[in-house]
Parts: sequence; structure tokens; C-alpha cells
Amino acid sequence: MTQTLKASAVRSNWSQLLNQVFRGETEVVVEKSGIPVAVIVSTQDYQKLQQIKKAREKDFAVINRIRAVFRNQSPEEIEKRVNEAILQVRRESKPRTKTK
Repeated sequence: MTQTLKASAVRSNWSQLLNQVFRGETEVVVEKSGIPVAVIVSTQDYQKLQQIKKAREKDFAVINRIRAVFRNQSPEEIEKRVNEAILQVRRESKPRTKTK
């Protein structure tokens, strides 16, 4: 369950909220003047978020390398190269038949 609380309420109930978060009973969205400014989550959830962040960064690094390779090429040239690569993969993966 996620609770949304004002910063003043979080300060007043800090110890109790930390225990609830630690036990996995809640996550807390902290608001200041009605604007969400922070979230209190367990260290386990935080570690999961960090793993997701690292995986995302790794995935985007691959995308950025691909962008760099094709940076100065027209969309038509990119499409042509992609189609050529697809044809090549299909040729290589096509089962060869034996002739008698």
C-alpha cells in the first residue's frame, strides 16, 4: 500500500513510518505544498530500482551506439541497409537441401 502524506506528517511520524516501510507494509509519497517531492521505500525496493536503472542505462547505451553509426545517413539509406541485413540473415538461416 502506498500512502501520500504531507512532509509535516512524515516528520511527526518518522519512526513509525520507517518501521512500516521496513516491514514492507507501505511506501510513502512525501508532499510539500501538495507537490510530491520524495518517496520513502524499503532498501529492498530501492535495490530493485537501481538494478532496473542500470539495465535501462545499458540498453540505452546500445541504442546510442546504433544512433551514432547511422547519424549521417538518410532514412532511405538506413532502410536499405536494414533490408539487406534481413536478407542476409534469412539466407544464412535457410536450411540447405541436399541434391541427389
